[in-house]
Amino acid sequence: MAHTYRSYVAIGDSFTEGVGDDTPDGGVRGWADLVALGLALATLQPVSYANLAIRGRLLAPIVGPQLDAGIALKPELMSINGGGNDIMRPRVSIDAITDSLVAAVERATQGGSHVLLVSGANPTRHIPLGSLVEARGNRFAQGIRDRLPLENTTFVDNWADSELAELRYWSRDKLHLGPLGHERVAANVLAALGVELDDGWSGGAESIHHSQRTAAYWRQYVLPWIGRRLTGRSSGDNRVPKIATLQIVAVPPTS
Repeated sequence: MAHTYRSYVAIGDSFTEGVGDDTPDGGVRGWADLVALGLALATLQPVSYANLAIRGRLLAPIVGPQLDAGIALKPELMSINGGGNDIMRPRVSIDAITDSLVAAVERATQGGSHVLLVSGANPTRHIPLGSLVEARGNRFAQGIRDRLPLENTTFVDNWADSELAELRYWSRDKLHLGPLGHERVAANVLAALGVELDDGWSGGAESIHHSQRTAAYWRQYVLPWIGRRLTGRSSGDNRVPKIATLQIVAVPPTS
């Protein structure tokens, strides 16, 4: 029988914020929102949820200020993801970010939370310089696996999910998951927690039609990303968390 969690806090970067899973009001949904909904659907008690993730964040601010804020909320469940932006920088110490992530998990568990350590999906089949990023990502993922099991922690290895590497799971920028990808990650997480739900509980997303890497693709997605790297800017500059405090998850009425 799955454990019942009545409060859930997510920390991380664009992967956890939900970038690529756009909502009609101009916001984003994402796998963590879906996990919160799944937990609420699976329990007879209200579930509260906060999402402190901010796109573009390197691991240091995730395991620093974000983790501090998350622990202060005293959730029963906390998901931690980070390091994806670090491995795309010109220089990175894989050992250092592995140590930082493991230390963050240990801090969160000492704060009383059960921790979901959630690895990102692998986009490298579809992006420029993908082979370099994949080699780093493989080392990072293996470093985490080598440190498991961590006490009071559930590890969800999306990097090793070969189906998630298929293009139909990705958004138009080919770097962030699309709606279908976020739904699959949510399913992976809930399965790891032992949560079982009826088919169609998440609404059912469709894959996005993708064009080839045309000049327009480079202008719209790749060149701005390179520009931010060269100037030290981030897509998350001046952004705040989308759900900064614990809020009760709204469950759609059943028909």
